[in-house]
Amino acid sequence: MIDLPAPKQDVLDRRDAVYEGLRAILPARGVITDPARLKPYETDGLSSYRQMPFAVVLPETTEQVAAVLRFCHQNGVRVVPRGAGTSLSGGALPLADAVVVGMMRMNRILEANYGDRYAVVQAGVTNLGITKAVEADGFFYAPDPSSQLACMIGGNIGMNSGGAHCLKYGVTANNVLGITLVTIEGEIVKLGGTHLDTAGYDWLGLAIGSEGQLGIATEIIVRILRAPEGTRAMLAAFRANEVAGACVDAIIGSGIIPVALEFMDRPAIHACEAFAHAGYPLDAEAMLIIEVEGSVAEQDALLGRIKEICAQFDPISLKVSQSDEESAAIWKGRKGAFGAIGRISPDYLCMDGTIPTSTLPRVLHRIGEMSAQYGLQVANIFHAGDGNLHPLIMFDANNADSMHKAEAFGADILRLCVEVGGCLTGEHGVGVEKRDLMGVQFTDTELDQQRRIKTAFDPDWLLNTAKVFPLSDTIPRAA
Repeated sequence: MIDLPAPKQDVLDRRDAVYEGLRAILPARGVITDPARLKPYETDGLSSYRQMPFAVVLPETTEQVAAVLRFCHQNGVRVVPRGAGTSLSGGALPLADAVVVGMMRMNRILEANYGDRYAVVQAGVTNLGITKAVEADGFFYAPDPSSQLACMIGGNIGMNSGGAHCLKYGVTANNVLGITLVTIEGEIVKLGGTHLDTAGYDWLGLAIGSEGQLGIATEIIVRILRAPEGTRAMLAAFRANEVAGACVDAIIGSGIIPVALEFMDRPAIHACEAFAHAGYPLDAEAMLIIEVEGSVAEQDALLGRIKEICAQFDPISLKVSQSDEESAAIWKGRKGAFGAIGRISPDYLCMDGTIPTSTLPRVLHRIGEMSAQYGLQVANIFHAGDGNLHPLIMFDANNADSMHKAEAFGADILRLCVEVGGCLTGEHGVGVEKRDLMGVQFTDTELDQQRRIKTAFDPDWLLNTAKVFPLSDTIPRAA
C-alpha cells in the first residue's frame, strides 16, 4: 500500500483563512471546498489510491496560477498540480492538506505558426486537441499517448509522455520548444522559446519530466510537423511472445524505423478484438502492429522489407491494411486496449518500464514465469519498438491479498527492467507508484543530487509532496 504524509495540523486549523485567501485571488467558481464537489478529484488514473484534497482551485491565467502559488508558499500550504487526472502512476494523487491546482480551464490554443512549425498552447489543451487545431492545414503534433483524447499537454510535460509514434518522432521532450513555468514563489519563468535550441544550461530539459516537483507549466510551445503523404499498418502474428520479441529486435536492428511498432499478447488480443472487432488473429500468442508512412512507393518498399524480416520468425499470419478504414480499425483496438482489459478484470495495474529491445525475449519469458508465480494474469501491451513495456496486471482491489500480490508483481517487473539495463519508467513517470523503487535504479549520491535540485526550486518541498522521492524525503534536506 502507498503511504502518504500526515497532514500539517496548522494548515487544517487555518482552513477557513486559507479558503478566504484563495477566494480573494480567484473568482468564486474557481475555488472548490465543498466535500461533494471535491470528490471527483480524490484520485487519478491510479484509482486504487484515494485521498480527498484540502481544496481545488481552477485558475484561468498564468497570473492567477502565480498568485495561488505565491499565497500557498507564504502560508506553508502544499500544492498538487493536476491536468486531466489520467496519470497512471498517482502523479496527481491529492493530499489531505494540499491545494490541487487544476489546469482544465486553461484550454486555449494561443498561436499556430506554420512557417516556423510551432504552436503555443495553454497547459489544459488536450494532446489530441493540438492536432485537431492544425490538421486542416496539413500539420500534426507527434506524441500520442493512448489517453490523448483526454490527457492534457501540461500533464504530458510533467511525465514526459510518449505514445505509439514516439518510436520515430520522440517523446514530449523531443517535441517541445519552450515552457512558461511558475515557481512555488509565484515567479513566472520562460524556458526555451520558439527556436530549436537555447544557449546555456538546458533548463527546458530539466523541467520536462519533473512531475510537478519544480513548478507548474502554464503555457507550452510545441513543435508541429507536416503530416505525411500517407500511412499504412500491418499485423504480424506469432506462436510465442518470445518469438515476437525477437522479431521486434530484428526489425530495429535492421536499421528500419517504422512510425510505430506495438506488441500485444494473447490476453490483450482477445480483449481488444472483443471490444474493437478489428480482425485481430485470435489463434496467435503474440501480435505486432507495425505502421509505416510516406508515399505509396515508400510504404510498399518498407512493408516489403519488414515482411521479409517477419518471415524469418515463422509467423502465423501477415496482414497489410488495404484502406484507411482498416488501419483505423487496427489502431482502434490498440488505443482502446486499457478499456478493453477493464471489461475482463475488475481492476488492473498498468506498469511502465523500459528495456533494451535485445532483451525483449528474456523479459517477456520472465514476466510469464512471474505471472504463474503470483497467480495473476497479465496482458502485455506496449511500445515494442523503443522497449517501453506496459504489462497490465489483473487483480481484484476488493481483495487485499490480490492487491498486495499485484503491487509486488509490478515491483518485480520494474526491478527486472533495471536489471537488464533499462529504467523504472518510460512515459508514466514515478509518481507515488515507483517512488520507493528509486533506489533500485539510482545510487544514494544520484538521489541526493536530485534532491538538491528539488530543494533549489522548492526549498520547503511544498510542490507535489510524497511523489518521486521516498516518503522519508518529504522533509527538505540542506542544499
